[in-house]
Amino acid sequence: MNKLPEDFIVQMKAELQSNFPAFLASYDKEAVKSLRTNIMKVSPKTLQNMMPFSLEVIPWCSDGYYFPLHTRPGKHVYHAAGLYYIQEASAMAPVEALEPQPGEKVLDLCAAPGGKTTQIAAKMNGEGLLVANEVDNKRCKVLIQNLERFGVTNAVVLNEQPHRFSDRFSAFFDRILVDAPCSGEGMFRKDAEACEHWSIKNSEKCAELQQYILIEAAKMLKPGGRLVYSTCTFNQRENESTLEQFLQSFPDFHLVNVPNQEHFQPGLTPSTVQSARLWPHLLHGEGHFVAVLQKKEASSEEIGKTKKAKKQPRIPKQIAAALDTFMKDTFLEPISFAGHLILYGDHLYETPLGIPSLDQCKVAQPGRYLGEIRKGRFLPSHAWAMTLSPRNLKHVQAYTSAEPELYKFLQGETVSTSHQAWTLVTVDGYALGWGKGAGGILKNHYPKWLRFVYDQPK
Repeated sequence: MNKLPEDFIVQMKAELQSNFPAFLASYDKEAVKSLRTNIMKVSPKTLQNMMPFSLEVIPWCSDGYYFPLHTRPGKHVYHAAGLYYIQEASAMAPVEALEPQPGEKVLDLCAAPGGKTTQIAAKMNGEGLLVANEVDNKRCKVLIQNLERFGVTNAVVLNEQPHRFSDRFSAFFDRILVDAPCSGEGMFRKDAEACEHWSIKNSEKCAELQQYILIEAAKMLKPGGRLVYSTCTFNQRENESTLEQFLQSFPDFHLVNVPNQEHFQPGLTPSTVQSARLWPHLLHGEGHFVAVLQKKEASSEEIGKTKKAKKQPRIPKQIAAALDTFMKDTFLEPISFAGHLILYGDHLYETPLGIPSLDQCKVAQPGRYLGEIRKGRFLPSHAWAMTLSPRNLKHVQAYTSAEPELYKFLQGETVSTSHQAWTLVTVDGYALGWGKGAGGILKNHYPKWLRFVYDQPK
C-alpha cells in the first residue's frame, strides 16, 4: 500500500466513521483493470469473442469489461485498431450519467486524456457536434491521438481556458461533462505520486478551480440541458460542498438522480443525496463522485435566436482537384463529407456543421484531419484511415492478428504487396493505417510515434 497522507486519513475517518476500516483495507488490495468497447467499430459481444482472454461486464456500463490482471490489452493489436479504450471502471460512470445522444451538441470541458471523450463520441456515433477542451498543451496532444485511434469524425478540440470561449457558446450545448481537475484521492491506490502531491491546501485550490469551471459551463448549457459534474476524489469540499455552492448561485439548476444509482452510494449531505459516490471498498473500481444537474427549461420569452454557424470558405480548386484524384483512385464509390472542408496551411480538415466562429480561440484540432497537400498531391492522414471501413476501398491489405508480417508493418517496416496505390492495412477487418504500394512493396505510412512492439500470438 502507498503511504497515505496523515491529513487524508483524518479527513476520511471523519467522513466515513464506522466504514473507514473497510475503506482503508481496500488500499491493501490490488487495483482491478478494465477496458471499454468502441461501439462505433465493434459490438461488445463481438469484442468479447475476439479477445484472447476472458472479460467480465461492468455492472454500470454495458460496454465496459474487467480484464484479468496478468493480461496486457494495451499491447494487443486490437488496441492499435481502436477497438477499445483502457479505462478505469469507476471513470465510466460519468458519461453513462450524461447519456449523450446522436445528433446533439455536447461539450467535454476537461477532456484529456480522452477516456470520457471517446466514450461520449461512441454514444454519439459520429452524429452531431462534440467539442472537447483541454487547457494543457501536452495532454491535448494525447487527447487528439486517442480521438484519432477511436475513429472519431465529429469532434473539435480546443486548447483554452473556459472563459475564453464560453460567451461564443452561450446556451449552445445540449449536454456538458465537467470531469473536473481534482486532488485525485481516487488515484492513491495505483499512483504513489498522487499521494506525495496531496494536501488540504491543494484540495482547497481544486475546489476554487472547480467552481470557476462550473460557472463557465453553466453559461454554455441550453435551457433544459444536462450537466454532469464528476471527480475522482473523496473529500466533501470538492464534491458535495462544491455542488451546494454552485446550486446556491444558480437556482435554475437542480439535481436529478444518477442513472445506475443502485450500484452506488448517495451523496453525503441531505441536499446532495441524489448524487453518487463510488467507493473502492464497495465496488470493483478506484472510486468516483458523480452528480447530474438539470437546467430549467426556458419560457417562450427567454428563448433567443439560434446562433448562426460561421460560413466556411470553399477550399481552393487545385486542392479540391488533388483530393478528388485521391478519392477516385482509392474509393470504390464516390463519397460525400458530412461537414465543411477547411484548409489550415497545407492541412485539410473536415469540420462538423453548426459550430460558431472560433476566431482568436486556440483550436488544437478543428475536426477530422483528412491529410496534407504536398507538391500538388494529396497525402491522406492516419486519422482518416482510422475512420474507414475496408468495404469501401479499392485497395486493402488484410491481415489476421496471427500473421507475423502484420507486426513488421506496425514497427514501420516495408512489407510485400500486389497493390499499386494507396492501400488500407487492416487486422481482422479493422483499419490500422495506410501503406502505398509500388513495385511489389508496400511503403509504410504508419505514424512513427505509434510504432510499437506489440504482443504477437504464440
